[in-house]
Amino acid sequence: MEIYPIEVDFPDIAAHAHGNTGIPYVYTFDSGVAGPHVMINALTHGNEVCGAVVVDELLRARLRPRRGRLTLSFANVAAYARLDPAVPDKARFVDQDFNRVWTTVKLDDLAIRSSELDRAREMRPVVDTVDLLLDLHSMHEKSAPLIVAGPLRKGIELATRLGAPGTVICDEGHPEGRRMRDYEGFGDEASPRTALLVECGQHWEKNAVAVARDCTARFLLLAGVGDESNIPTGWLSPLPDEIRIVRVTEPVVARSMDFRFAGPYTGLEVFEKAGTVVGWSDGEAITTPYDDCVLVMPSLRQLRPGVTVVRLGRILQRIDHLVHKQDKQHEN
Repeated sequence: MEIYPIEVDFPDIAAHAHGNTGIPYVYTFDSGVAGPHVMINALTHGNEVCGAVVVDELLRARLRPRRGRLTLSFANVAAYARLDPAVPDKARFVDQDFNRVWTTVKLDDLAIRSSELDRAREMRPVVDTVDLLLDLHSMHEKSAPLIVAGPLRKGIELATRLGAPGTVICDEGHPEGRRMRDYEGFGDEASPRTALLVECGQHWEKNAVAVARDCTARFLLLAGVGDESNIPTGWLSPLPDEIRIVRVTEPVVARSMDFRFAGPYTGLEVFEKAGTVVGWSDGEAITTPYDDCVLVMPSLRQLRPGVTVVRLGRILQRIDHLVHKQDKQHEN
C-alpha cells in the first residue's frame, strides 16, 4: 500500500480540554437570538486531523454565532492522544469505531463498556439538542473529497445547498453499526434535524484542511449562525463546476483477510460496463452490478472480517452549479 506523506501539523488541543458544557473538549456558545443549534465536530476518528485543525482554529479565533447556538467539539480525544506520526492509522479508535456506536440500544446498555461508547454517552446530551451537524472526516486513500449525505432526501437537499465538495454520496451506513450522522432525528425523514459527514481528502494531505475550512465556512453561512464578516479570511474556496449525486446500492464487506482489489483504487473510479471485475474475496470475483458503477472509498488499511472495504454506487444526477444558482434565484 502507498505510504502517504504527512503534510499537516497535528494541533495540540490540550488547551480545549475543559470545555464549557461540563463535557471535556465540547464548547457551546449561545447568541441569545433565536436560531438553530449547529454543531461542528472533529475527531470522530482519532487519526483524522483536518477537522481538529478547523475546530482548534475556530476556538482560538473566538468565533461566536450571530444567531442560534454553535457547538464546537472534539470527539474521540482518547484515540487522538495515541496518534503517532510513525504509525498514524493505529489511532483511528481505542476499542471500537466511535462512528459505529450511535444506536439508542447500545448507548442505553451501560453493561457494555468501551472507550468509544463511554465518550458517546458523555457527548450524547449535547448531540441530542443539535439541529444541524457537520461531522468532519478524512480518508485512508487519496481520493477527491465527498459529502456523505445519508439515505434520506433531506440530507441530499442539504448537501446540494452546501454546494461543496462536488460529490454527494447517499448511503445507508455500515453493517458494523450506526454513525453519529444517522443518530436519532438525523436519520428520520420526519425530523427537521439533519446531519452531513464530509470526507475532506486523505488523512495527511494539506488540501484536506483547505476542504474542511471551506465546507465548515459554507455550513455556518448556510445555517445562518455566521456571516462572511466573521468567517476566517481565506476559508472559502471556489465552488466546483457541478454536483454529482451518487446512490450507494451495496457495500462490499470482507468475509476474511483474503480480499484484494483488481487495481490500485483510491475512490470515485467509474467503471463503464456491468460485470467488470474490481476485486476478489476468498477467491470469488467481485464485479460491478451495473454500467457506470462508482467505487466509494475503497481501502484495505482496516481490513478484517466484517469491515466494509468498498461501496458500489450508481450516479443518480449531475447538477450544474451555474444552472442551480440561476434556478434558486428564479425561485426567490
